[in-house]
Amino acid sequence: MTLLFATTTAACLVVLAAVAVHTDGRSRARGLDDTVSHGADGLARVLYYDDGGVLRLDGIYEDSLADHAMALGVIQAAPGAAPQLRHAQPARTALPDQTRLEELWRTVQREQETVVVTAPAADGRSYRWAVAPVWDGKVLDSAVLVGTDPARSEADHVRLVEWLAAGCAVLVLVAAAVGHLLTGRAMRPALRGLEQQEQFLAEAAHELRTPLATLRVVVEQGDTAEGGAPAALDEATRLVDRLGRLVTGLLARARVEAGTQEIERTPLRLDQLVEQTVEELPDTDGVTVSAEAVVVEGDPELLAQAVRNLVENALRHGGGTPVEVTVTAGRVAVRDHGPGVPAGEHERVFERRVAGAGSTGTGTGLAIVRWVAELHGGTARLSEAPGGGTVAELCLPERTSG
Repeated sequence: MTLLFATTTAACLVVLAAVAVHTDGRSRARGLDDTVSHGADGLARVLYYDDGGVLRLDGIYEDSLADHAMALGVIQAAPGAAPQLRHAQPARTALPDQTRLEELWRTVQREQETVVVTAPAADGRSYRWAVAPVWDGKVLDSAVLVGTDPARSEADHVRLVEWLAAGCAVLVLVAAAVGHLLTGRAMRPALRGLEQQEQFLAEAAHELRTPLATLRVVVEQGDTAEGGAPAALDEATRLVDRLGRLVTGLLARARVEAGTQEIERTPLRLDQLVEQTVEELPDTDGVTVSAEAVVVEGDPELLAQAVRNLVENALRHGGGTPVEVTVTAGRVAVRDHGPGVPAGEHERVFERRVAGAGSTGTGTGLAIVRWVAELHGGTARLSEAPGGGTVAELCLPERTSG
């Protein structure tokens, strides 16, 4: 939860910072272009031609725009000739070289208006230039260049990026700390609930196991002392053992569902587990087991509970018909010869708390079977048997060698 909270906050901050950086970069570029364009246009208006057609530069020396310009130049060209530099401020090296001046001059002649371009000065520094035309009536034969070095603006932009990065990092750390605190406080009641549930399950299992153990001791002592009804005493002992295993299975299932325990995956013989589970059922008349050696990995208590539910469900809803249990590669199939389950109910009977009248009532037995199957990476399904009846299957992945 803390990681999710911090990641979400970081993503939002990164998006906002990217927008801020992009906006600041465009704003600074636009401001720089506006500054040089305003200076070039203003100085172009103070230049004029006298009666003899001579370009007068007097206005430049008196205009404050010239004082604030980082680089300033005036070029003039006769028709068909290359432009010549008439004025340079602060020095000639602060202006583009002759080749660049000619390129700028051709651009102004083509656009017939103020243009803004990036070009290096003669000293190698890159400047942002605004070139404004100066007209002699309808003739364009001169232009004013105003340039500025964008390095300072770029440095301020880099400084903003660094501050944003540092601020985002601090905010992410703060968000992670606050998220950890809030999620911790929010999860404490749930953790306490899980601890209380675990304690309750442990106490319930203990309370159930204690009388069962006492009953077993009493049965064994009665069998030794009186020597009567050994079959009944053996049956009672078997039932006590079965109840003990049932309690263990229920406790394991409750803990797995609560997330407080992982299932025990051990290699086991599925055929032997099925045979032992069927033998422990109270009434196995009419139940036959046909099994081949199959090794799977899983929790023996949970798998035994799933097999027990399959067989008991077949006995309960098979109408007293024979039940056939078959174990093949990764598959336990239990068939009855009863009235069967309608095709439309084959999936619904695996839902929890499904119960109904007649032969389709299943309670939660089959729901537990599917839960155990999916927990082991397998499936559980119901199908119609050839000749009538129902086949319930528990399919598990076989254990791979090595």
